[in-house]
Amino acid sequence: MIKYELIIVGGGSAGIAAAISASENGCRDILLLERDRELGGILQQCIHNGFGLHRFGEELSGPAYAERFISMLKETNVQIKTSTMVLHIGKDKTVSYVNAKEGYVTLQAEAVILAMGCRERTRGAIAIPGYRPSGVWSAGTAQKYLNMEGYLVGKRVFILGSGDIGLIMARRMTLEGAKVLGVAELMPYSNGLPRNIKQCLEDFDIPLYLSHTVIQIRGKERVEGITIAKVDDTLKPVKGTETDFEVDTLLLSVGLIPENSLSEEAGVELMPKTKGPLVDESLQTNISGIFACGNVLHVHDLVDFVSLEGEKAGKSAARYIRGELMTNACIKTRAGNGIGYVIPAGICVENIEDKQELMFRVTKNARDVKVALYLNDVLIKAIPKKRVAPSEMEKIILKKEELSAGEADLTVCLIED
Repeated sequence: MIKYELIIVGGGSAGIAAAISASENGCRDILLLERDRELGGILQQCIHNGFGLHRFGEELSGPAYAERFISMLKETNVQIKTSTMVLHIGKDKTVSYVNAKEGYVTLQAEAVILAMGCRERTRGAIAIPGYRPSGVWSAGTAQKYLNMEGYLVGKRVFILGSGDIGLIMARRMTLEGAKVLGVAELMPYSNGLPRNIKQCLEDFDIPLYLSHTVIQIRGKERVEGITIAKVDDTLKPVKGTETDFEVDTLLLSVGLIPENSLSEEAGVELMPKTKGPLVDESLQTNISGIFACGNVLHVHDLVDFVSLEGEKAGKSAARYIRGELMTNACIKTRAGNGIGYVIPAGICVENIEDKQELMFRVTKNARDVKVALYLNDVLIKAIPKKRVAPSEMEKIILKKEELSAGEADLTVCLIED
């Protein structure tokens, strides 16, 4: 069986960044596997600007951002296989893949990095009543058809869900001549970034219906119309609030799910809230030598953060291969009041070089609040925030000396005045 020091599954922004970082940190035998025919992942279809402000200090399109990393990757010793589908990852870090040239192949790795990204929720996941006519698309699929194939999927469009891809597609389809009649959002707040609400909806006079959902799709062969209704506090449609729209297309932007079927098969424990792996401070899962980063770990709002996380995973995998990582994560992190989740799930202080980053999301929109950190019920830090929103990932940096070296609980809470 052919052996590698490190195998990375996924050639999007996380996987590429992890490969470059691992190479820079001493790995000399790295294999990157990507199922698509080219590297870059979803960035290749994101032709709008806005990428790279944190990582490169300038605005880039998705393909331009990807090309920066692909060019850096070509300067390393990383072996790349595209059009290659990974079928199995074992607890023993065996990786099986298939492609047209080699057929079915099984390899052995000292370490594996999971960077498979995420997938969109479908109509089946949200169970909208009606027939199954053509014209119902996920927003990301419509984006790929338009930006990469030059195919406009509809002329009169309604969008369900205010995720960033849906908002961006509202603008994109308008610019291509389609009429976007509105965007409905189940929650009382948007799930997209504020800048996308402004630039993609308000600037084009596209209405946003908060606390609304689609309750009916009309048409048998092709979508002919949809009905939306207001929802109550239990997210149930309210009778008498129905509004009909004549459309030929419905785009769904109703959330992303980390692509973790391979992770589960390998025995990786997943976090119920994010559906991504439970990881420690080094982004290592419960399976020794298997790491996770990017949208397969949790869905990010900015690709810059995905790349930074990939770089950390690559460095951690290199440290693991050299035998430098301890495995006793003695601090357990917890999501307290107003917090949806916290990553990492555990922290081994001995593995921290100088500081540790905590990533989390709040459960509601709030202003003039504090994010408080308690170590064994003792307040160690309280950070004021002018505003927080579930759509925006938050970060807190802790110095190594602020953390206990023994067993402890670290709880993150939202405090409102």
